[in-house]
Amino acid sequence: MAKTATERKREQRVRDKLSSQEKEAALLSRKIVTALYHNDDAALKRTMARTGIGEEQDLISRFIRGADRMTDEQLADHVRIA
Repeated sequence: MAKTATERKREQRVRDKLSSQEKEAALLSRKIVTALYHNDDAALKRTMARTGIGEEQDLISRFIRGADRMTDEQLADHVRIA
């Protein structure tokens, strides 16, 4: 059942009162720590420069969401290329 405007506003007020750490904890599913080889790091930096995206996490999140929207065949083709 859809929420009323009053319910949405009430939930927004609760969210607004949370600290940034509490907000991140509520949204965060998990952290992935990875080591990058020099060539991979250079490729990441080049891609960030080409796209104008200044945060690694932002770019990686966009890659993940983009890959998730690909068909199985598109994804398999992309992974074979890489």
